[in-house]
Parts: sequence; structure tokens; C-alpha cells
Amino acid sequence: MPIGVVRVLDRHGFGTVESGQLLAGTAAGSTAGLLYLGALDATAVPLAAAASTGPQTRNAHVTEAPAIAAGLACSGGATLLGHPLPAAEAAALGEALERGVPAALLSPVDGAAVLVLAGLELERVHGSLGDPGVDAAAADAARQSLRRGATVTERITAAGADLLLDLWVPVPSVLVVGSGAIGDALLAQAALLGWGGRRVTDLDEARAAVADFSDADVVVLLDHAPSFDAMLIDGVRRGRGFIGALGSRRTQAARRERLLGAGLTPDEIGSIHGPVGLDLGARTPAETAVSIVAQIIAARSGRSASALAEAEGRIGG
Repeated sequence: MPIGVVRVLDRHGFGTVESGQLLAGTAAGSTAGLLYLGALDATAVPLAAAASTGPQTRNAHVTEAPAIAAGLACSGGATLLGHPLPAAEAAALGEALERGVPAALLSPVDGAAVLVLAGLELERVHGSLGDPGVDAAAADAARQSLRRGATVTERITAAGADLLLDLWVPVPSVLVVGSGAIGDALLAQAALLGWGGRRVTDLDEARAAVADFSDADVVVLLDHAPSFDAMLIDGVRRGRGFIGALGSRRTQAARRERLLGAGLTPDEIGSIHGPVGLDLGARTPAETAVSIVAQIIAARSGRSASALAEAEGRIGG
């Protein structure tokens, strides 16, 4: 049965909303997925049915009262792109999302073609945008976005083509290595954000976990024992995820000398966030946890972690 998908091509307002939202539907009216907590259903649901046979765009606007009733922060408007999703590409995308592995959906802004990428490195390619050069450039752009480790919906230019990219990245999982109140607070903060989290205190367990890291994963080393240098070396050489290490400047300096002695380069050592966290003036374990997750969010988003009042780009992603 033909499937149509509805994606957000452009939007304004609504406050902070999650990226990667998708509504799929059939000509018979069956739907799956959700756009903006259902606030756009009056436009999006019929578009999903119509899009199963051909691409089209529609504008939707939601006033303040129904937007807030749906759970959004404020009123807003969006340009919605609806387009067919062929069976093979739909199956590949659905399997990736169900398994929780990274996936990307790319199309021209007119929805005339689709490219689906899936896998830890987005290495599995399904469909085409109609030109091998555009396909290669689009895939490269999606893989670069994957390195940031965050789900995104954005307009990109690849080989001169104006494209819409939806990239889905698994929710982060935080590995705390070591015991103590800061670790407790960090796991609580991760849970509040909807992230996964667990603690290990054994070196072998820590190394095994880091060996399986994806770009979305996070490790924060609390234990100052030199033996845990081996885990940091594994993480740096794995080249995945966010690696942070707690400790005073003296502890960091001593660790740096050991890592240099173990063969890491200054650039490799520089990829370790240590001391981990932003300079927020944190004094308590809970405040320290906030400073750490704030740095993780900034690193995953490619942001400078400056004040919003000083930012020139879009607020909220």
C-alpha cells in the first residue's frame, strides 16, 4: 500500500520543539507518528493521505489557545512537505527506527525523490535523489550531522541541491565511571532529560562499554586512579561519543602527562573534556551535574555554550 509522509519544511513559533518529527499515512487514512503533539493534525493528516500519490506542500497555522492546549509553548506556523515514501525505503527507515539505530531521510524540498540512510555510520543506502553526485554529497552531509550526535530537521545544500534532512539519532546514554554524589546527581540529571544512564566502578566493565560506543554515547570518568587511563585511551582511539573526566587542574595535568607517555598526541588528549563541565560556578553535586550535561548538550549540538542573548542563530536548535 502506498505510503505518504509529512515533514516540517519550515516553521516559526511554537517555542522549543523536537526535531525529527514525522507523520506517515495511507490513502485510506491510516496514520502513524505525530507532528507537534497533534496541533497540526487538521492539515497534516489529510496531507499524509494525499502525499501517498504525489508530493505537495501545505501551510499550517495554529493560534495560541489550541497550541497551548496541545502542549506547545505558543502559537506558530509551518510549511509542511508531504511526499510518497516507496516501500523499500519505508521498510528500511522503519526497521532502523524500530531498532534504535541512526537513520536519515533526505529529499529535495519539492519531495520529488527520497534517499534513506541507516546504520551506525549511515552506511546502508536506499533510494536516490536522482543524481549520483547529489546522493554522495547528501550522504556525506548527513554523516557529518551524525557526528554531532543529535536528531535534527534542517534544510541543507548538497552539490547545489536544496534538500530537507531529517536525521534520527538514538537517545544518549551516560556511563558514569566511579562512585560518589556527583555520579548520583549526574545519573539523576540524565534521567530527567530522558537519557539512559548507568554506573560502573570496574575498569574491565568500563572498557567493554566504551568499546561499543556510538556517537550518541557519553562517558564521564569520576575515578582518579591512573588505571582508568586505559579506558580514556580506548575512548579516544574509538573516536566516538563524548568523553569527560572530572578532576582538579592538578589531576588533569598529571593525567595528561601519563596519556602523553602512553602515546596519545596532544590533539587526541584535547578531545577529552577535562575538567568536564561548563564554568557555571557550580558548588553542589547537583549543580556540577547540570554543568556537565550542559556541556554535553552544547558539544552534541556544535554550539559554543554562550548566553542566548549573545547568540545570532536560531534559538532552540
